[in-house]
Amino acid sequence: MPEVIFSIDQSKSMWDQAVPGHNRWHPEVPAAVTVKPGSDIRVECREWTDGQIGNNDSANDVRDVDLSKCHVLSGPIAVEGAQPGDLLVVDILDIGPVPQTVGDNCGEGWGYSGIFAKINGGGFLTDYFPDAYKAIWDFQGQQCSSRHVPGVRYTGITHPGLFGTAPSADLLARWNKREQALIDTDPDRVPPLALPPLQDNTLGGTAQGDLLDRIAREGARTVPPREHGGNHDIKNFTRGSRVFYPVFVDGANLSGGDLHFSQGDGEINFCGAIEMGGFIDFHVDLIKGGMETYGIHNNPVFIPGRVEPRYSEFLTFIGISVDHRDDTNLYLDATQAYRNACLNAIEYLKKWGYTGEQAYLILGTSPIEGRIGGVVDIPNAACSVFLPTEIFDVDIRPGGDGPVHRDRGQVAVTS
Repeated sequence: MPEVIFSIDQSKSMWDQAVPGHNRWHPEVPAAVTVKPGSDIRVECREWTDGQIGNNDSANDVRDVDLSKCHVLSGPIAVEGAQPGDLLVVDILDIGPVPQTVGDNCGEGWGYSGIFAKINGGGFLTDYFPDAYKAIWDFQGQQCSSRHVPGVRYTGITHPGLFGTAPSADLLARWNKREQALIDTDPDRVPPLALPPLQDNTLGGTAQGDLLDRIAREGARTVPPREHGGNHDIKNFTRGSRVFYPVFVDGANLSGGDLHFSQGDGEINFCGAIEMGGFIDFHVDLIKGGMETYGIHNNPVFIPGRVEPRYSEFLTFIGISVDHRDDTNLYLDATQAYRNACLNAIEYLKKWGYTGEQAYLILGTSPIEGRIGGVVDIPNAACSVFLPTEIFDVDIRPGGDGPVHRDRGQVAVTS
């Protein structure tokens, strides 16, 4: 087994770990450990909210989650000899929930997915599902099922939602400037257009005193992906993948977490993946001067692994760039088109007895494939959602006597 270079006691908050991680991006977050190029390492991770979500039948915890604490990241991990302009090469050797453990902490045999309330994070379809909901998923090997979403069982593509290198001071300042400019275009929007630096609940690794204050004032929130990597939520970023990260500071300072047991393309629920704590094994290396050599400046590049479920039959839902609520045509808007494809799939699944919330969580957690059909045919972009039919306990394809409506209960709701 690779050497564990960042360990987690899953029963304790990230703040109370022997070596705490961090929840803001900043070039001065101290490295927790230094490794040599060519090393095989294991990093243990907390669930992204730091244990705020429980294995129960209430969505009150999702409704009330404190997002100022998120994401709790393991690291930073400095790589000896890494310098700005290099590429950090990261091979994902293995990944999973907490090994051989069943318990109360997320990742110990179970995970969760949720629909976040519009007033606290929202999601891709937040205008249609503005309230908080939750589903608990039990793990059995590579498969998962849920007491809150009966009638489905599937093999997940386990992956990290979030890994990235530390930004330089200049890059961090650019992030904060452009995101504040976006917020200023509609400062009262709910949910907000972006999340500016927030001093409340800042965790800066081992930083204390004035350094921690500076990290809290300047540090970027971890919700979006940016040039350094970050919260990409790419489901095929799994075992066997190789990622080339731009390096912006000495040591690179790689950090990450937000492990997912399974997710569909887009993670459309916000925490639409099946969230968990667990571990990830890496091999790390360097390409000196690789950013200039390969023209990789503004985002990482990765080679997907060859590990994925072998589903062969799909029902595909198409959406176009029209807001059907008021029949407004948007110009080649792929986001609206993908939203409509998801909404069309939800309406279809409701005919089989799933509630809208259950169907929404199926699309967020199962290995759906989202594709852009066309963004050239004015005025309508077209996107599609490929839903694997083999994950259901009945044949949901059109034909025969039509949909068979069953009472499938409901996901966990708020009180």
